Amino acid sequence: MKSFKTLLLLLFMTVQFFSAQNFEPVKDLAKRQFPWIADKIIIEEIPKENGMDVFSLITKNNRLYISASSVSAASRGLDWYVKHYARQSVSHFGNNVKNISTLPEIDHLLKKNSFAFHRYALNYCTINYSFSFYTWKDWEKELDWMALNGVNIMLAPVGTELVWYNTLLKLGYTDAEAKAFIPGPAFTAWWLMGNLEGWGGPVSMEMMKQQAELQQKILKRMKEFGIEPVLQGFYGMVPHDLQTKLKEAKLIEQGKWAGGFQRPAILDPTTVLFSGIADLYYSEMKKLYGNDIHYFGGEPFHEGGKTNGLNLTEVAKHIQESMQRSYPQSTWVLQGWQQNPHSELLKGLKKENTLVIELFGENTANWEKRKGYENTSFIWSNVSNFGEKNGLYGKLQRFIDEVFRAKDGVYGSNLKGVGIIPEGIYNNPVAYDLMLDLAWYDQKPVLDEWLKEYTLYRYGKENEKVIQAWKEFVQTVYSSPEVYQEGPSESIFCARPSLAVNPVSSWGTRKRNYDEKRFQEAVKLFVAADNEFKNSETYQADKIDVLRQVWANKGNQAYDKLVKAIGMKDPKKIEKAGAEFLNMISVQNALLGNNKYFTLNRWLNEAAEFGKNLPDTNIILYNAKSQLTYWGPDNNPKTDLRDYAHKEWNGLLGSLYYKRWERFINDAKAGVVTKPEEFYRMEIEWSKGKNMYVPVKTNGKKTELLQNEILK
Repeated sequence: MKSFKTLLLLLFMTVQFFSAQNFEPVKDLAKRQFPWIADKIIIEEIPKENGMDVFSLITKNNRLYISASSVSAASRGLDWYVKHYARQSVSHFGNNVKNISTLPEIDHLLKKNSFAFHRYALNYCTINYSFSFYTWKDWEKELDWMALNGVNIMLAPVGTELVWYNTLLKLGYTDAEAKAFIPGPAFTAWWLMGNLEGWGGPVSMEMMKQQAELQQKILKRMKEFGIEPVLQGFYGMVPHDLQTKLKEAKLIEQGKWAGGFQRPAILDPTTVLFSGIADLYYSEMKKLYGNDIHYFGGEPFHEGGKTNGLNLTEVAKHIQESMQRSYPQSTWVLQGWQQNPHSELLKGLKKENTLVIELFGENTANWEKRKGYENTSFIWSNVSNFGEKNGLYGKLQRFIDEVFRAKDGVYGSNLKGVGIIPEGIYNNPVAYDLMLDLAWYDQKPVLDEWLKEYTLYRYGKENEKVIQAWKEFVQTVYSSPEVYQEGPSESIFCARPSLAVNPVSSWGTRKRNYDEKRFQEAVKLFVAADNEFKNSETYQADKIDVLRQVWANKGNQAYDKLVKAIGMKDPKKIEKAGAEFLNMISVQNALLGNNKYFTLNRWLNEAAEFGKNLPDTNIILYNAKSQLTYWGPDNNPKTDLRDYAHKEWNGLLGSLYYKRWERFINDAKAGVVTKPEEFYRMEIEWSKGKNMYVPVKTNGKKTELLQNEILK
């Protein structure tokens, strides 16, 4: 009798397992992105293999059968079929989608196993450099892309403003005082990282509620897709003036951050007050976002923070204990960046509830240097982009080599996944596709073979010129030299003018670590296929991008001529070199106006849409423009943050950037050196302006002339 009951229990558990997954969200995703296949998908659940996700694909009678171990695996399976059999795809730089009635066949079962338990996405900075003004329409597309690419854990700190506001009110802050701590919508990332407070605000209650409602929709969809959200944990960051409300607060002042920002203080995590405020913070989070949260981010002493002799092991222990008291068995997600997380901090943590994101894999191997982060679970990821600056870049071969070196090395048991962690994601779609694809390869893929497949699904059909061009791109702009580089090589057109621009932004570089002539020849090969891809959104976006890069490269030569002319103090030579340089900016501005992904107008329209029902319209547009230019804070013309997030965009090139260089050149002709304060005033004035910079597209003949001028 007992064995019969056991059998019934096992049968019940089996039925429960095979009915646990709801795959309707995958079908809904297909309706939104690939409507031609939505009613032809049949999905069934299969068990994970060795605890890891798996999917298989086969077609029968014009139906696609997906067997998958999770909703995430099923979404990835759909994407794999659409890319590799239907030759279609969606991206941040255009979509290649068309209706077809007969499904391409898969004769033999295709099966893909993931070695990566975690497939991670997003940097704190992405939330602002790319997503500052996302509405639900934008987030829905973003989450579709994440699901299709197999992401199953994602940073999701939207809506933290209201959590903090409600917490501060309960600590005795007034409405105005609480709002003064919270930054504007384009600067929340650096607030959450403990770098600044209040900058870009004050924000309205309406905006905070809008963000909270948006976050609730985001979390609901993420749960449907099987994507675990990483919310913002409480790690001790508090207003620097907390002692005005709570005299007993033991604060560690954090001083100033880049540019001169007042940093929030850190409340000593080993104190009773810390535990009380942590409980209050998490209770407010639960009210808004529920109990079903398993991962939290947050970095104490980030980027030069002061510890003032605190015992980091005890600090870590108390932060994690407070987290787990409110959310039992939750995992603390830490950033492997510079010296973080400190070894002493890692010693205080429960390793089974700790996850480190190796941020900068394209340049460093901290996972190896730190011996698997002292035997801690980690994810290998690449940044590739800083400030969402334009530029073709990504060490593609290194991505492959390093991921598999980590996977097959002595710390392979600590490698729990791969991820993308760009500061901005509207660039270089190839880099993000490759990184997230690697999770589904048992052995190292051959890059040229992978690239051929990429061109087929990105552009929809095979073209030998395009394939050969991409092989050359991998040997040039996407090569993997053993050179330390923070993001793409910068464009001189975007620089605050001087006689020694190097770099354009404080941590960037103007150096090109590849053969520029070889790259230009590859671009000629790529654009030679233009007639075959006139109606391809993805090809046309990439064509503009590679032409932009060629012209930006040539801008360095024009700048050198200008500097030489100024050094000779010959007004006529300065006039000639200056006119050539300004014309190049105008050409770039005109070129980029032909594609929405390279326009300031797209960014500003997002800001306007975000704020259309809010009283904060002026603040929102000012946030959008100031982030691109002087960044902040006020009253510091020499801030090292200015132009950190510069953009080679139509509208920005044609206005501020052109005007800055024009002023510099005119002053040089008069024998005057323009002071940084003058440019700073121009940047602030521009940021306060109301112009939306609607682009004017060139006609076919003029576009051809632009292209010919760039490639000659």
